[in-house]
Amino acid sequence: MIRKRDIKALTKIVGVENIYSDKAHRLAYSYDATRTRYEPDLVIFPRDESDISAILSYCNQNGISVTPRGAGSGFTGGSLPAEGGIVLAMEKHMNRILEIDTENMVAVVQPAVINMELQRAVEEVGLFYPPDPASEEYSTIGGNVSENAGGMRAAKYGITKDYVMALRAVRANGDIIQAGKRTIKDVAGYNIAGILTASEGTLAILSEITLKLIPKPKYKRSYMGIFPNVESAMSAVFKSLAKGANPVAMEFLDALVIEALIEKLGVNLPKDAGGILIGDVDGNVPEEIEFQLETLRGSFFENGAVEFRVAEGDEESKELWFARRNASQSITIYGNKKLNEDISVPRSRLPEALKMIYEIGDRYNFKIPCFGHAGDGNIHVNVMIDISQIESGHRAIEEIFKGVVEMGGTLSGEHGIGTSKAPFMDIAFSEEELRLFRDIKRAFDPNNILNPSKMGF
Repeated sequence: MIRKRDIKALTKIVGVENIYSDKAHRLAYSYDATRTRYEPDLVIFPRDESDISAILSYCNQNGISVTPRGAGSGFTGGSLPAEGGIVLAMEKHMNRILEIDTENMVAVVQPAVINMELQRAVEEVGLFYPPDPASEEYSTIGGNVSENAGGMRAAKYGITKDYVMALRAVRANGDIIQAGKRTIKDVAGYNIAGILTASEGTLAILSEITLKLIPKPKYKRSYMGIFPNVESAMSAVFKSLAKGANPVAMEFLDALVIEALIEKLGVNLPKDAGGILIGDVDGNVPEEIEFQLETLRGSFFENGAVEFRVAEGDEESKELWFARRNASQSITIYGNKKLNEDISVPRSRLPEALKMIYEIGDRYNFKIPCFGHAGDGNIHVNVMIDISQIESGHRAIEEIFKGVVEMGGTLSGEHGIGTSKAPFMDIAFSEEELRLFRDIKRAFDPNNILNPSKMGF
């Protein structure tokens, strides 16, 4: 419980205009995309790194929990104050792009910079920041790093961790640390930046992020492959990549999603399609684009595709992508509550994984429409239920997690663990591995004030 003397001490650090305990602020910072609610006792807007250091030093000495927050757009409760205390909201002050270094191709940003704002800024100088989560228009770079966000371009360009070069961060006791360098090679010391990436704010609070950039490709084309069933589509994914295709994105929609898009949004797709793959290819010369498209075309037809479309311009590209970008909102026709998971498996196990998911859905009598990032093996699994079926829905998810782990997969490809998936951590990790996680947590945060109750710790 926050005491009056705590509020007085923290107000002295940040100023009265940056600390709030009123009901409106506590409600506004109590939820994320999960719609689960945990009210904080205080909302504080730090002005800079020194504010974060002073706040954490005080909270560590007085046993007050601190939850960092960017845009609050996460799907697993990672930014929710599960044990009350303070929400450290970054968006008001710590939202600047500090540097774009065109010679070394790096960007230095504060944690509340919006992903798409960074993309646009670097593209103006001919550079490219590839990680593109679906929330790119509003999610923050700090949140992306904390959750190791992915996106549609991950098939070719990787995910957030592949672009994190260095971090400045504040430990629970207020110590400010620099993890990593802006050099391409750095093997001096432990990879602390790697440990902090995907740590969901449980180990330290990020205050500055240095990211790798790459040259922006000159050309891009979009494609769509239509298949009679999802098994053929999934087989085409890993077989196309094995033949030399290197698409920027390779997204998929299953038959349930296709049906929902047609019924709810009137999307022009074949009603008998069992699976669709949608994506982009890019490159610096037209010949590279044509090679990629021909490789995909040939492999798709070899694996049972009935049609292969290539967009001839931006408008046709938008039409192809409309189906994928509206998949999530369309599937509400199957239930009034969606249990949204984002499992990941080796690409060659995609046909098997989807077969297993549909069998579980049949057993529980649930519709489980699936879509997502087939190019990197990341499936968005949507268990559609009525609210009265919530317990059965969670049992179905547990079965899915167990099956995925047996295939060499994982509980989450990009959404993180937070509070939502914490109960399932022992499915994916041995007791020895969980003990190591707890040891790392204690080393960074011995008093457990940083984002407690996340990832099961």
